[in-house]
Amino acid sequence: MKQPIKEKAILAGLERKGQEDFSYSMEELANLADACDITVEAVVTQKAERVHPSLYLGTGKIEELARLLDMLEVDIVIFNDELSPSQVRNLEKRLDASVLDRTTLILNIFAERARSRESQLQVELARLQYVLPRLSGISSSSGRQRGGVGTKNRGSGETKLELSQRRIEDKITELGRELEVLVSQRETQRRRRQKTEIPIVSLVGYTNTGKSSLMNALLQKHNASTDKAVFAKDMLFATLQTSVRKLELPDRKSFLLTDTVGFVSKLPHHLVKAFRSTLEEVLDSDLLIHVVDSANPDAEQLIEVTNATLRELGAEEIPVIYAYNKSDLRTSPMESHELRQPAVLISARTGAGLEELEQAIRDSVFGHYEEVEVTVPYGEDHLISYLHEHAYVKSTRYEEDGTKLTVEASPVEIQKWSHLLVTPNS
Repeated sequence: MKQPIKEKAILAGLERKGQEDFSYSMEELANLADACDITVEAVVTQKAERVHPSLYLGTGKIEELARLLDMLEVDIVIFNDELSPSQVRNLEKRLDASVLDRTTLILNIFAERARSRESQLQVELARLQYVLPRLSGISSSSGRQRGGVGTKNRGSGETKLELSQRRIEDKITELGRELEVLVSQRETQRRRRQKTEIPIVSLVGYTNTGKSSLMNALLQKHNASTDKAVFAKDMLFATLQTSVRKLELPDRKSFLLTDTVGFVSKLPHHLVKAFRSTLEEVLDSDLLIHVVDSANPDAEQLIEVTNATLRELGAEEIPVIYAYNKSDLRTSPMESHELRQPAVLISARTGAGLEELEQAIRDSVFGHYEEVEVTVPYGEDHLISYLHEHAYVKSTRYEEDGTKLTVEASPVEIQKWSHLLVTPNS
């Protein structure tokens, strides 16, 4: 079977004064291009105080870029920032090539990866919001449509451009309504989960750090059925929707584990807005597991991007554990001063460090649990069954006045059967 011919492109970026992440940003742009099946033939960069208002890069650099396109026989240029509609028009005219920007690449990847109806709607909404202001680049040869005169026939006298804009605006409204329904349904599900009083632990982090792989490794560790596994693959934005799984620990403790959308630097604001309802599920969490690709030399930079996104969502007050994943791929062990605390070194692939991670989760989420003694009168066997189901029964003794149990449970749960306590809570 023949492999599809990959398109070829040149990357172009502008490094502003004091921009420390520029080198990584360009590497990431190359990864985004690769995810779109585009081969990078060359990279052109320029240092400048500010973006050129009409061409992004300076005129001299644009001339150099045009010569390079001709020499390499390439007809696509990908720019490292979001371009304005006028910049796209001017660049395509000067370069005689297709002009893409970082936002376009990310939108294309999201469109390809989206699986659930909600994520598909969110991506399409973001794409239309991005396209709408760029319609003015359509050739002025659109002309006016033939048609009657007067208010009854107003549409027939509009330009093709105006018709396109109205259709997109109507579609945006339609998608927005459908999304509202889905978001409302998910809100109902969230409220149900909150009522169960089961702690929520969310996996967060940069895209492709191994969040979904970690979720699958934890599920497998506790013998969850294979149909509970989530999609995991070594590629950007493999997960575009939130997945929730219940994890049952051996001592009757359980929590909901949530796999979230991966973050990326310069995430288009249309996508942040579109995915906000999905990302806001993080706010319900009792604990965040910030998954870090410890084998990535730019790991610290990626941590900052994730933390900035969490701050934007208002999640900075939620307790966090840093899970440094892919420790098996490192050539040298990490020093303690390199780790953000509290930290656990893990490998979702080999299972290394999962016990330590689980213990850290226990200490954080179940640290407030109390150990108490209760006495259940003989003949009240249904209460014993209830305790075994909703708490961790550590020991059982049979005495004259009933069955005495040593039980570990949350304060909320203990309050429900406080009348059974040997020494009631003060």
